[in-house]
Amino acid sequence: MPPLPTLLLLVLAALLAGFVDAIVGGGGLITVPALLLGLPAGTPLPTLLGTNKFVAVIGTSVAAGKFLRARALAPREMVGPVLASALGAALGVWLTYRVHTDFLRPLMLGLLLVMLAFTLFKPALGQLHAPRFGLQHQRGLATLIALILGFYDGFFGPGTGSLLIFLFVLVLGFDFLRASALAKSVNWASNVTAMGLFVAQGSWLPSVAISMAIANGIGGYLGAQFALKKGSGWVRIVFIVVVSALILRLGWQLARA
Repeated sequence: MPPLPTLLLLVLAALLAGFVDAIVGGGGLITVPALLLGLPAGTPLPTLLGTNKFVAVIGTSVAAGKFLRARALAPREMVGPVLASALGAALGVWLTYRVHTDFLRPLMLGLLLVMLAFTLFKPALGQLHAPRFGLQHQRGLATLIALILGFYDGFFGPGTGSLLIFLFVLVLGFDFLRASALAKSVNWASNVTAMGLFVAQGSWLPSVAISMAIANGIGGYLGAQFALKKGSGWVRIVFIVVVSALILRLGWQLARA
């Protein structure tokens, strides 16, 4: 258990991460650096990641439940993508123990820059819900996207929620609100799967994880409520802010490497 002031800062970071993650994803870019700073220097990386996944599961569970109760998207549209995301995450975690992930940082930075450019230069993107495909094709594409991003989340992780929202908007023609609802359910599945695998191997810190998870859940509830109340326009604004922050952070990390 870290000192009380450090634990309080971790809890505050988890609260903010839950709020942001429920709207546009990217909460891990807040909690992972916070854990790196707050935990002892010798903490094994799998323990840090397992603690973070436990925290993320609570926040995504609360946010996904809020979206479900509000019927932002029909539950049957989430079944295939959720199952595919869980499978992808399991494969990603398995691969994490076998290869290095450093090469993914430049790729992630490039993807975020493309996402930001598309969103800025196409103001109408994600404002209207106008699905581009028939129901069966839509479900198939959503499931494929969830499988790939679930794998990415288990293997590496940063920005998964933001990538999901962007692809659901760009490829499927969803508005930002419905894309956020589907993304949260898909991200929940990948988080649960990855957390289960880490916890099964004892790679987590229960006292820290539970304290942060409670705050993350509160933040997730408030974030989902904000998204449902404000609608797609505000979700788009938060999306732009968060993606810009992710770009700056990854760029800074690459510059230091």
